[in-house]
Parts: sequence; structure tokens; C-alpha cells
Amino acid sequence: MNIEEVREYCLSLKNATECLPFDDVNLVFKVEGKMFLLLPLDADEPYVAVKCSTDYTEELRDCYAAVEGAYHFNKKYWNMIYLERDMPDDEIRRWIHHSYQEVIAKLAKKVRENYANE
Repeated sequence: MNIEEVREYCLSLKNATECLPFDDVNLVFKVEGKMFLLLPLDADEPYVAVKCSTDYTEELRDCYAAVEGAYHFNKKYWNMIYLERDMPDDEIRRWIHHSYQEVIAKLAKKVRENYANE
């Protein structure tokens, strides 16, 4: 999976937006104003940082060489997934969607209802 495919997938999710809030090289994807993915455009090895349920953060790191604790993030909740290592593209998309859902799960009930089928 390349960074353009990641971008296209993220923007295909309901109400997902992109911005550059930190600098001009770290692309952030948000839903309802909350970040669910960081995509550095200048990384030597392309990766994404995604939010993850604490039930899976360590398990994913053990299963794939592509997954590490996210640099500059709370490693209890965030993982980095390297796009060109051993995780298949479908699995990368799955964990991007998981991150999106993790953010939605923390929103107010009335807002969450808009995402019931996502």
C-alpha cells in the first residue's frame, strides 16, 4: 500500500477530513475533528500512525514486523504501521478503519448514532 492509497482510503470514510496541523509534512486525518491517522509525507520508510484498542496494540506488534509503538504518541493506544513491510494491504485498511472506529466510539452518543453503520 502506498501513501496515496492510504490517503484515498481515509478520505473514503464518512466525514473524514485531512489537514496539516503540525507542519507541512505530517498529514492528519480526522473524523468529527478528532485525529484517527497521521501520515508523514517525508518518512524514509512510509508508515501511518493509528489509534488502537488496548486489547490489540501489543498483539499487533508481536504479529507483524510492520507494527511498532508510535513515535511521539502514547504507545498504549497508538501504533505505527510501516506500509512496505509484512502486513498485507487489506490488513492495513482494517487497522485504519479500526482507528477510525476507535475515535468514533469516544464521541458523544448523539454524534455516534450518525456512524452506526460505519
